Amino acid sequence: MNTAVKTASSEKPSSCLARQPILSKDEKVLGYELLFRESPQEDRFNADLEGGTRSIIDTLNVMGLDAVCDGRRAFINCSHDMLLKGFFQLLPAEKAVVEIQENVPVDERVVAACEQLRMDGYEIALDNFVPGDAREKLIPLANYLKIDVRRVVEQHCAALVAKHGANCTMIAQKVETRLQFIAALKDGFTLFQGYFFRHPERMRARHIPANQASQLRLLKAISAPEVDFDAVEALIKQDASLCYRLLRYLNSPLVGVSNTVHSVRHGITLLGERELVRWIRMATTLIMGQEKCSDLVLASLVRAHFCELIAPKVNHGSCDLFLIGMFSLMDAILEVPMGIVIEGLAFDAETRTELLGMKTGKPTALSPIYELMVSREAGEWDVVARHAKKLNLSLPFVNRAFNEAVSWAHQMTTAVPCEKK
Repeated sequence: MNTAVKTASSEKPSSCLARQPILSKDEKVLGYELLFRESPQEDRFNADLEGGTRSIIDTLNVMGLDAVCDGRRAFINCSHDMLLKGFFQLLPAEKAVVEIQENVPVDERVVAACEQLRMDGYEIALDNFVPGDAREKLIPLANYLKIDVRRVVEQHCAALVAKHGANCTMIAQKVETRLQFIAALKDGFTLFQGYFFRHPERMRARHIPANQASQLRLLKAISAPEVDFDAVEALIKQDASLCYRLLRYLNSPLVGVSNTVHSVRHGITLLGERELVRWIRMATTLIMGQEKCSDLVLASLVRAHFCELIAPKVNHGSCDLFLIGMFSLMDAILEVPMGIVIEGLAFDAETRTELLGMKTGKPTALSPIYELMVSREAGEWDVVARHAKKLNLSLPFVNRAFNEAVSWAHQMTTAVPCEKK
């Protein structure tokens, strides 16, 4: 079995793709708005919208929408020229939502293009819709209206929902806090875009729920300086879900094990210590995240592998960057403060300092790596460029590593299945 980690060493340019989730009120993911830039140069991004969209459509056809959006809808920005040139016909109608930008003039050709998209089965969203919007002629053809809740005052948001909510699904975007989410919900919005669910305000528990404690005990066992495989085997055997996932994973093409697996201990032996530790981290994260938004679990896997890929090129001391990336969202997954999550786990002092620093904002040695990770997933391109420069990483390398991490995370959730929400 080949356990070598790819280093994403090729500097070949690739499209810069990030995504932002669009969720229902119970935090189920409907789809993702795809944020993109044209292929980066060494230290800056090209901000050309049309060029970036051409590249992203090509990338989606290569990577597949299912891998990029976890089988959900893709909301893709559309300019005037892109709409008229029919770029979106290259994407599957059942998965692509054409998001028409606010600066698109509504003329006869635009109306005709939108009518054709609807006839072909595509859905249409009007982005940054405001009172008195010049695109009102397109509302009969629109499936979604997206309102920036930071830009439009609350009473106008409520009025727009009352006026158009019967015919269009109303999306509140730029929702970054729970308070904004509650206000938008009160105004009548049914979908919400933003990262509010990654910063839960309900984290008042002072203990780990009993059904998740066994997974954390397993994480503690594999974090010990010397792994006790008898203890690990016993903990896995106590959890039928983990036993199933281990056997399913060993049978997946990602592992390539040709032997018949006779027992849990045999499976542990076949994987080896390094791969076993990585698998347990992934499987326990997936299990603990089953009751949460699926994007949290996917993002934790993307972060873990992204950090692992850049690790050979950055100074990270004694910290395991795979673990740092994966645990960076564990507080949101468990809805328990990070200090409680890592309490009792055998993490070294440096790792504990880094994980706590991520949540308090206190600068640490690995802060630039954390900032690079979160800005890249959010598509904050200027911030990505700034931190990549600090770390002496080229933008093509960063982008390639992130794209590879997204594909890998999708493969992992297939090989180590969990219930989608």
